[in-house]
Amino acid sequence: MSRTSKRDELIEAAIRLFNRHGYRATGVDRLMEETGIAKTTLYRHFATKEDLIVAALARVDEQAREELRAFVEAASDDPRERILATFDWLDSWLTDSEFNGCPFVAAAAEYGSVRDAVFQQVLLHKRLTLAYFEELVRAARIPHPRSVARQLVMLQEGAVAYAQVLGHESVASEARAAAERLIHDPVDARSGSTREGGSAG
Repeated sequence: MSRTSKRDELIEAAIRLFNRHGYRATGVDRLMEETGIAKTTLYRHFATKEDLIVAALARVDEQAREELRAFVEAASDDPRERILATFDWLDSWLTDSEFNGCPFVAAAAEYGSVRDAVFQQVLLHKRLTLAYFEELVRAARIPHPRSVARQLVMLQEGAVAYAQVLGHESVASEARAAAERLIHDPVDARSGSTREGGSAG
């Protein structure tokens, strides 16, 4: 097995274990047991466990954003329908047997200092996600794109939190309905202005 593939194996195993058991609760020994890779090999690739957490979050971020973009682009050519398709993608995640809440929110809860590399990776993911939603809103020529993008992301984040605690039934579809109302009558949350009364943002 090459050094690169061992690194990938460690990252994939870490993603599974962190999702099931948490970041601090998942020790290096458990990772060794899961992968059969020697501890010295792990530390050859990652100087600390936190470095592995950052790499795992970066992998999840990359995979999730690529999957979301591919799903949305395959769903429709209509810009507004593409926004709504993000909630169909959300539904597929919330109903997956491995769903256990947002791994980035969980990481931020365990590594809450803004100076921490783990928190910075979480922040990067959330900013990139927000940027993608703003890209979708701008493509649909919806007024107040920055504000509307934030509201759409909040609908998504709220749906994830709700599903984790109260169950996923109808959560994504109800969030989708709220998103449909929002893009039909967008509001700049910073000023309270509607499409008729506000600028394009």
